[in-house]
Amino acid sequence: MARSTSASPASSEGSAIPGAADIGLVLALALSFPAQAKEPPRQGLADMLLEYLAVRYPHTPLNGHILYVSVQRQHLFHVVDGHVRGSYPVATARAGLGSTADSFRTPPGLHRVVEKIGDGLPLGAVLRDRQPTGEVADLFAAERSRDVITTRILRLEGLEEGVNRGGAVDSYARHIYVHGTGDEASLSAPTSLGCVRMGNADIISLYDQVPVGALVVILDN
Repeated sequence: MARSTSASPASSEGSAIPGAADIGLVLALALSFPAQAKEPPRQGLADMLLEYLAVRYPHTPLNGHILYVSVQRQHLFHVVDGHVRGSYPVATARAGLGSTADSFRTPPGLHRVVEKIGDGLPLGAVLRDRQPTGEVADLFAAERSRDVITTRILRLEGLEEGVNRGGAVDSYARHIYVHGTGDEASLSAPTSLGCVRMGNADIISLYDQVPVGALVVILDN
């Protein structure tokens, strides 16, 4: 599976553009709705997300598919052409955000899907080193000690030099994925070892919709 090279890395200098902090605050406010609500107003969130990204990454095209991972809400929002198509519970790293190799943290910032792995595998199929092992996980028995990767993988590549790309902070070299998990009970809380975990039915649904090259932005709002 070839690594995509179709888009150039985003500049990390966009944070200095006037207004980025204000838009980031508005996006954070969109997520600070009452705790009993399952998710924020979807279209309002998409509008503010795109406004934030346009200021933060002014040279990055924002049409098509964008996956927004909210670390605060432990939720992934699938935005297509400015509209929220779906949302899913996820689990980011137990150790929090961070980009350094061997930190077991989830890297923040702008990424893209660079590989899709797992076409046609059954629900719960276990993958190791991005290859199916032939085992199918028992999804009714949590396997937390193994941190099993299951069903599908969306492999991520960082687009911000020095933040999640290059040297000791390279998301691709760190094997950062959005993937299915053998422990679906761990979702909706920060419990992973660095990747973004999803439910198995959810990762199949997302995998079937999202193309290689889709943007992924991971923010702690």
